[in-house]
Amino acid sequence: MGSPSSRLHFFIKRFSRKPHFLAKNEKPIIKTAFCDQMVSQFCHTKQFSNDTFGDPIDAGCSIRKPISLWPGMYHSPVTNALWEARSSIFENAPPVETDLISKTPSKSRTIVLYKFSSDYVLREQYRNPWNEIRMGKLLEDLDALAGTISFKHCSSYDGTTRPLILVTASVDKMLLKKPIRIDTDLTIEGAVTWVGRSSMEIQLEVMQSSPEASSTSESLALTANFTFVARDSKTGKSAPINQISPETEKEKLLWEEAEERNKMRKIKRREQKKEIQGEEANRLRELLAESRIFCDMPALADRDSILIKDTCLQNSLICQPQQRNIHGRIFGGFLMRRAFELAYATAYAFAGSAPCFVEVDHVDFLKPVDVGNFLRLKSCVLYTELENSSKPLINVEVVAHVMRPELRSSE
Repeated sequence: MGSPSSRLHFFIKRFSRKPHFLAKNEKPIIKTAFCDQMVSQFCHTKQFSNDTFGDPIDAGCSIRKPISLWPGMYHSPVTNALWEARSSIFENAPPVETDLISKTPSKSRTIVLYKFSSDYVLREQYRNPWNEIRMGKLLEDLDALAGTISFKHCSSYDGTTRPLILVTASVDKMLLKKPIRIDTDLTIEGAVTWVGRSSMEIQLEVMQSSPEASSTSESLALTANFTFVARDSKTGKSAPINQISPETEKEKLLWEEAEERNKMRKIKRREQKKEIQGEEANRLRELLAESRIFCDMPALADRDSILIKDTCLQNSLICQPQQRNIHGRIFGGFLMRRAFELAYATAYAFAGSAPCFVEVDHVDFLKPVDVGNFLRLKSCVLYTELENSSKPLINVEVVAHVMRPELRSSE
C-alpha cells in the first residue's frame, strides 16, 4: 500500500458551493452505480397455473398468511404478494428432471398493479418525505418480480421444473424516463426477452398514465434489464435453461437488443484489463496532479474542487432473518434498496438539496449475503458533469462488503 504520503488522492469538481448552479426550487440530478453483493435463488417445483399468474397481481391485497417457508414480514407489499403467489409451489412436490423446451415471452409475462389512487395504506408505504415515490422500495419490487419471471420461464408446461438455482447476475441501465407520481395508479410489467445457454435477460417496465399521456409510450416511466444465470443445485455449475421463441416484431427487436447488450458486457470485461491510454491517461494525470495540491498545499487548492474521499458516506448492518428471501439468503431487492438510499443520501449531502434520480448505470452481484452477515456499504461521488449548469449530474458509487471480524476477512 505504501506510506500515507505516497498514496494517490483523486478529486472531483464541486458545484455544490456555487448557488447559481441551482435554481431555488430545483433538484440536482443523481446518476448511481451500485456494486453490491448478493445471490438470489429460485429453484422450485410444481406448477404456475394460469389462475395464479394469468391476471395482474394487486400489490395491496397481500394475504400475509404464515407459511412454513415464509420469510420475515419485513418486505414490501409487492414482494409479499409475489411470494404468496408462489408459496403453494414451494410447499409441494420435489424438483423433477424435465426436458428443455422453447417458450415464448408471453409465457413468463407478469403484471403487478399499484392502486395508489384508491389505496391509502399502500400509498403511505411508498411515499417519501417530499410526497414522491420512494424509489428504493420500487427497486426492491423490481428485483422480486424479475425473480418470479425467471422461475416461470424455467418451468415446464405441466408446471414442473428442474432443480435449478437462478442467480441474479446484474442489472443494466435502469432508466427513469419521467417522474413517478405517488397519487396515480402504477403498473409493473415484465417478461424474459433473451436467453443464452444458461443465462436470461428480463426486461421490466414501469407504466403510469397521466392526463397528458395520450399513448402507451408516453405512459412509460422506467425500464430495467435484469440478467439471471442458472446453476445446477447439486454441482453449482452452469446449467442449460429453456430457450425463447419471440413471436411479435417487438419481441424480436427486444431479443436483438439484449443480444447486443450481452456482447457488450463481454467486451467490457475484456477492456477492463487494458491499461488506460491516450487522452484519458492525460486527463487522469492532470487530476492526480491537482489532487496533490489538496494534500500538500491545501491553502492553494482549487476552491471549486473536493477530494473524492471527502464525499464518502457509509453505513453498517447485521443482516437479520426478517430481511431474507424465500430461500433463506438476504433478499437482493433489500440490498439494492439500501444501496440506493445510501447513494441518495450521499448526493443530498454533496449537493445541498434533495437530488432527482435519473438512472442506475449497473448493478453487479458478486457474492451471496447470508443471515447474520456483517454488511458494510460505502459510497462516494465519483464524477460530476456541468454541461447543463441548471441540471448538474452527480455519479455515485456504492460498494458493499461482507465482513467477518472473527476471521479478519472482508469480501
